[in-house]
Parts: sequence; structure tokens; C-alpha cells
Amino acid sequence: MAKLTKEDFISALKEMTILEVKELVDAMKEEFGVNPDAVAVAAAPAGEAQESNAAKTVVLKNAGGNKIAVIKLLKEITGLGLVEAKALADNGGNVKENVPADEANQIKAQLEEAGAEIELA
Repeated sequence: MAKLTKEDFISALKEMTILEVKELVDAMKEEFGVNPDAVAVAAAPAGEAQESNAAKTVVLKNAGGNKIAVIKLLKEITGLGLVEAKALADNGGNVKENVPADEANQIKAQLEEAGAEIELA
């Protein structure tokens, strides 16, 4: 069997999806008994890593059945008054703009837990 060079391996990693890299990491853990997580993170394609850190806009599509809980969260997250938060819950729209992806995902999770339908743009 021909030996795989470092350049060939890196080239192959660049063509993999994040899910494929994760499966590779899991297989390496099982085969060699090591935890190569740091290597797998560093090997992720640069374009995907930059895209995941890009600023996001949290958009409320629908407040759902528990509108009061969503309004309370909207007030807390945005600093809006009650009337403005209710209007946002009633009509939908941008909750927060240009926030880091981690913060956007956290806001999305909070609002979805309260019953809202959220989209990240």
C-alpha cells in the first residue's frame, strides 16, 4: 500500500465536510486511543470556519403559542419596552443584527425554548 503524504492528507481534509471530519476524528479515537480534537479543528477548511464565525441576524418568524414568554425574552434580549417587544412578537422581524454566531445561536435557542420560530440570516 502506498504511503499517504502529509500534503495528500491535508488536501483530502480540505474536501471533507465537517461531518466527515468528525467521523474521521471518532475513528482515530477508536483506532489509536488518542483524542485528536485539536488537530481536527485546525484542519477544518478556512472558508467554513470563517463563515461559522460571521455576524448573524436573529429573525423572529413567529412568536408561537406562548407569546407572553417570548415577549418577556424579547424585552430582556433587546432592551425594548413592553409595547415594542409585543409589536415585534406580533409582527416578527429582526431581534438582533450583526451579532457573533455563538451569541446568535444562544438567542435562537432561548427563544425557541419559549416556543418562537427563529431564523438566522
